[in-house]
Amino acid sequence: MSKKIPFIDLQTSTRKIRKEIDEAVGRVLDSSAFILGPELEAFESEFAKYCGASCCAGVHTGTAALHLALACYRIGPGDEVITVPNTFIATIEAIAMAGAKPVLVDVSAETALIDVEKVRRAITPRTKAVIPVHLFGQTCDMDPLMTLAKEHGFIVIEDSCQAHGSTYKGRRAGSLGHAAGFSFYPSKNLGACGEGGAITTSDSKVLERAKALRHHAQFSRNVHQEMGYNYRLDSIQAAILRVKLRHLDEWNEERRAAAKRYIENLRGTHFWLPIEAAGCRHVYHLFPIGCPNKKAVTKALTDASIGWGEHYPAPAHMQPAFSHLGKGEGSFPVAERLMRESVTLPMFPGLEAQDIDRVCEVLKGVERSA
Repeated sequence: MSKKIPFIDLQTSTRKIRKEIDEAVGRVLDSSAFILGPELEAFESEFAKYCGASCCAGVHTGTAALHLALACYRIGPGDEVITVPNTFIATIEAIAMAGAKPVLVDVSAETALIDVEKVRRAITPRTKAVIPVHLFGQTCDMDPLMTLAKEHGFIVIEDSCQAHGSTYKGRRAGSLGHAAGFSFYPSKNLGACGEGGAITTSDSKVLERAKALRHHAQFSRNVHQEMGYNYRLDSIQAAILRVKLRHLDEWNEERRAAAKRYIENLRGTHFWLPIEAAGCRHVYHLFPIGCPNKKAVTKALTDASIGWGEHYPAPAHMQPAFSHLGKGEGSFPVAERLMRESVTLPMFPGLEAQDIDRVCEVLKGVERSA
């Protein structure tokens, strides 16, 4: 029987830093500062510096980060927020949670990222924000989007939940818009041992508001001037994230090396492969390929004991929860095709070269038999 190749392996990298994690958790246990303690403050400072932002507020999920960022700019009922349909549903949920209307636009066929020209066409007097999704580990083309924001007076909130450490023209995700939301779900490039998220920004007023709203809107202790949220990041997760942040660049390089090997192996095949756009440094949170013969590909991978995923099988406008947007099949043809045909291959730090080669041989075997 062939060796099983997992879709994701969280154990190998954790084993290598287990002593550091145990020490970090021990510090929190010894201090009993479990909520809003010094470990959180230290992580916020370190992560903001890493991203190139002035400040950071830790929260309990990436969804909360996006929702809270919208709330910090007082975006709500009657407002429109533009984003893309080919993203995890949390991006759209955050807009709906704020009470605003999600307005979807199609993406570039080359990068699967937001098409700025389509954003331009979707702007109305009610447009208050755009959420570009740095999908799969690559940043969107931010300069023209920020120019558009300045021209029309809307806010840009980066969905950086898959882009920890990725760069655009030398600047890291999290420092490119007015604010950014990150997820530290365990499988992310920077993942907690549980739930976690953060907002980064260089606007001190946004930071002040984010830190109050995440803690039941306590701008002053025990004074709740408006409705807030229980969106705090706990100290144990912050301490673990501090440890993992020190290893993030190394892990990202391992992902980039794995992606390079995939691309070299599959170059010349009929599969759509991720590209690294000009000026961008991709960190390959995920490695999707496009294949019209998806059923044959997934069967071959399964038969060879190779893990695979779908990111994401149905775009947001075709999910029952957002049918009220009135956008049926065919509304966003590029995003729909990319999602319909994509299969996500194994990708994680420590993925071995021979395993990548075997995955690619299985894929080429499907092509030969077509």
